[in-house]
Amino acid sequence: MLTAIVLLPTAVAALLLCVPRGTPAALFRWIWTATAAADLILTVIVWAGYQQGGGTQYETRARWIPSAGISYHVGVDGLSLPLVAVTCVLFLACALYAWRETRRPREFAALFLFLQTTCLGLFVALDLILFFVFFDLSIVAMYFVIAGWGHRGAARAALKFFLYTFTGSLALLLGFIGLYLAADPHTFDIVELTAADPLAGRATYGALVLLAVAVGLAVKTPTVPFHTWLPPAHTEAPAAGSAILAGVLLKMGTYGFLRIAMPVLPDAWREYALVLVVIGVVSVLHGALVALAQTDFKRMIAYTSVNHMGYIVLAIGAAGAVGTGPEEARRLAVTGSVFQMVSHGLLTGALFLLSGVLYERGRTYRMSAYSGIAGRAPVFAALTGLAAFASLGLPGFSGFIAEFQILTGSLGPRPVATGLAVLGILLTAGLFLRALQQMFLGPLRLPLAAPGTDRPFPDVRLHEGLAIVPLLALGVVLGLAPRFVLDIVEPASRTLLELLAR
Repeated sequence: MLTAIVLLPTAVAALLLCVPRGTPAALFRWIWTATAAADLILTVIVWAGYQQGGGTQYETRARWIPSAGISYHVGVDGLSLPLVAVTCVLFLACALYAWRETRRPREFAALFLFLQTTCLGLFVALDLILFFVFFDLSIVAMYFVIAGWGHRGAARAALKFFLYTFTGSLALLLGFIGLYLAADPHTFDIVELTAADPLAGRATYGALVLLAVAVGLAVKTPTVPFHTWLPPAHTEAPAAGSAILAGVLLKMGTYGFLRIAMPVLPDAWREYALVLVVIGVVSVLHGALVALAQTDFKRMIAYTSVNHMGYIVLAIGAAGAVGTGPEEARRLAVTGSVFQMVSHGLLTGALFLLSGVLYERGRTYRMSAYSGIAGRAPVFAALTGLAAFASLGLPGFSGFIAEFQILTGSLGPRPVATGLAVLGILLTAGLFLRALQQMFLGPLRLPLAAPGTDRPFPDVRLHEGLAIVPLLALGVVLGLAPRFVLDIVEPASRTLLELLAR
């Protein structure tokens, strides 16, 4: 089942590229949307059949390169299944949002379908080399999305994105090779490496491997100081590309910490977890402060991603403080970090799609170019306000559940760092309220309109609403009834902390 979920989008992408270029664009859109919907349905079936507390399920393992200890090994547990689900939801939303894309629609649909395979494959991979292959292919696919369908400065932003993240992936590969050489017998299988704990008692070796793995994952997350590729990539990417970049690709880094760094390198993680806590707090405050200074709406949202990912790094760092504070608190931090990945994917994905609606109307992201939009486009204003309040962690939304768990779970092990991180919520509230007030209230002002003339600013169209409203609706559902996700995540969090405490 997992193999079908992973490979279906790429199989359809290959078929799309065989269709003549002159075929009506609507056919490509229908096929893309139907494929994304089919993948989501298959994921719902997997979710329905998942046994809570049953560990890794739906496993498939096949020989790939046995002489090097590499296998095709996939499966899902409580850490990966929610991310697989949110990935399918976001790709379906992007397929609906891009319904009116006119620039090379066949290639655009095929590229997004291939990108979906790379994202899903990484979240189900249980072999380090398989993880690395999907990690690297996602970089390639997103590079072409930004460069081929981005804005005026897309080529430069795409190159910066590629060089930064590819350099990080090389560091990650170096760490994986270090784990392979330490294991006896040599293997890249994550399950076997986790059980063997090959670097137990080898402090220096473990520290070096953790450094390589952590740098590679931190670049992808991204955390300060490896975040500088993110704002230009987001600003220049098309709206659908930004939604996937923020909603899915950034999670590859934080998921890698939970799937690989913590369980496979428990001694090194416990020793250096405080470093992750510091990096997480710095990312929270730096992301919020720099976002507060932005005049570009999309760039502001990009910096809030640095802020939100900082909370996740803080939580997983605090979870490494074994022996400091109750275990229940640290388990809450791990659960909150996974819930934040899901929540951030939905809410920030919606915000980036809304920024695309703004750009499509006014051809600029400058907040000072707009005023009084609420009177002209009330549905757009309402959806943007809803997404903003949800993103800053207002009760009733998924962001509140995630941040509450993270802060509660981190307070016991790391009280000072958690206290500083709380300031990030206040800053996030300030920057979103300022943006909403500037763009939606006051007298009407729109870009590119001559004084005294009227310029059309249509409200949210059907395909845009079909993409954005379900994301926000899920944010509300998870904020009011999070139990169906928490029941999946919490047993996996408990297992992870047991591995970490060995």
